[in-house]
Amino acid sequence: MSRHLVLVGGGHAHMTVMLNLADFVKRGHRVTLVSPSPYHYYSGMGPGLLGGTYRPQQVRFHIRKIVEKRGASFVEDRVISIDAEGRRLCLKSGAELDYDIASFNTGSGVPLDKTGAEKDDVVPVKPIVNLLQARRQLLQNMAGRCQEVLVVGGGPAGVELAGNLWRLVSLAGGEARITVLAGSRLLRRFPDRVRQAALRSLEGRNVRVLEGVRATSIKDGQAALNDGQSLLYDMAFVAAGVEPSPIFLDSGLPTGEDGGLLVNEYLQSTVYPELFGGGDCISLQGHPLAKVGVYAVRQNPILHANLLAALEGRALVPFKPQKRYMLILNLGNQRGLFCKGRWVWEGRLPFLLKDWIDRRFMKTFQVSGELREGDGNHNL
Repeated sequence: MSRHLVLVGGGHAHMTVMLNLADFVKRGHRVTLVSPSPYHYYSGMGPGLLGGTYRPQQVRFHIRKIVEKRGASFVEDRVISIDAEGRRLCLKSGAELDYDIASFNTGSGVPLDKTGAEKDDVVPVKPIVNLLQARRQLLQNMAGRCQEVLVVGGGPAGVELAGNLWRLVSLAGGEARITVLAGSRLLRRFPDRVRQAALRSLEGRNVRVLEGVRATSIKDGQAALNDGQSLLYDMAFVAAGVEPSPIFLDSGLPTGEDGGLLVNEYLQSTVYPELFGGGDCISLQGHPLAKVGVYAVRQNPILHANLLAALEGRALVPFKPQKRYMLILNLGNQRGLFCKGRWVWEGRLPFLLKDWIDRRFMKTFQVSGELREGDGNHNL
């Protein structure tokens, strides 16, 4: 019996499904992918894109071509609400889309209103395409004078952004003072050896790191801090307060504490078995997951298997997250910071390992001639 699968978002966790749509289509099922853009940018290479290590073509998938060439439909739109009882998605355009099974991979974002930020001079770290636009703007601004650049957030994304902003400025022959507002502590969720290695790397390149303070508002070229001080900036990057898409809360669906779709071990909604999800937009019941790409990548084959099984009434397979995962930060100076458990390693080889892993991942799913494309409107 033909049924309708709707994929909401073309992120990392849906890549295996998209690449193997023939498994669904040949069984007579109809598949539709909804995304606000025909491209998806890989977050693991986003900081390298900002710093100039990678070209836009190297870090994006042409998801529209991927799905259409495999017999599915692509809808360039955004899902704004979910009617789970009626199995219907409401789109920003006003259209509605019925489904039998739906899977969400809508990622996460930075709600600027919670930081008192305004978009004109503030760049949320997600979606990753924001970094492309910010790169172009910074290169233009540096032609005039030294830039004051602020990075809000002391987690892995903040460290990678700061290091790659340094690289961007250095390669452009410009001048910029880069400041990281690290909150309570740089890389506070990591062992102190990781923090010390990151501090040495950044401060050794005259990147200022402020710990023990946070921004209460970021607007009009000035960041107000909770200790009463303020910092002037020309451009601010916000890499703190990353949250899942708000559509699940807004639609009244069961969510985790962070607002992500609450799913069971099968990556299936705990209340609505027709709904699945992966990546940053979900909250795994009983197992809070860090928002790192490794989980989305590992969820790929699970979603592929379970979406097909759900369409055909077969048994599902569980997702078992690993307790420890490898994280390598791109420090922006062709060096990386490797950490896994007690292992900490800063140097050239960790960067090369990360670069190899990322390029291998991209090669697997860049099947639509992405590397032969021009930069188009993103020409830098």
